[in-house]
Amino acid sequence: MSPTNTFAIFVIFCCVISSAFASDPDTLQDLCVALPSSGVKVNGFECKAEANVTEADFFFDGLAKPGVINNTLGSVVTAANVEKIPGLNTLGVSFSRIDYKAGGLNPPHTHPRATEIVFVLDGQLDVGFITTANKLISKTITNGEIFVFPKGLVHYQKNSGDKPASVLSAFNSQLPGTFSVAAALFSSTPTVPDNVLAQAFQIDTKQVDNIKAKLAPKKS
Repeated sequence: MSPTNTFAIFVIFCCVISSAFASDPDTLQDLCVALPSSGVKVNGFECKAEANVTEADFFFDGLAKPGVINNTLGSVVTAANVEKIPGLNTLGVSFSRIDYKAGGLNPPHTHPRATEIVFVLDGQLDVGFITTANKLISKTITNGEIFVFPKGLVHYQKNSGDKPASVLSAFNSQLPGTFSVAAALFSSTPTVPDNVLAQAFQIDTKQVDNIKAKLAPKKS
């Protein structure tokens, strides 16, 4: 990666850290390394005893290489949040890498707890979000460019090029959450009634069943 790209990535990350509009509550101590095994959650995770904290709690190398894409959408998200980096607990930041095949899509979704800012590592993408006034804000972005998706708004990214693409995403939450619109509506457990979806989308129940079948989790 070129020095220019590396510098830009660090600028993104530092901006998220220093944001005055952090989504998560401010920390009240130097650190609070997550201890998921405790089973206790108080708007985050219980803290590990500081004597047991190590450098491994603040390290993750999972974004160094492209993720393996094995789905029909042609994209994969590799998260670097508090579930992967326990030291992020209470710090109000996280990161992700998204890789796309040529023509791949990260389908319409929202992050209920965070604003997202993406930096293009490679390739060209059509990106956009929809406001509550039902207005689409969209743009084509390429290497070294940045785009912002406001907290809670439906957004997407599609690789519009003929080569693989990848981006880094920064969030102002340790665990931003992802709500995929199509998957939530057509593959929830238990499922949304067919007649509700048929009426909402002005289609018949047979079409609803066909969509549900396509989006159903693949059995291993």
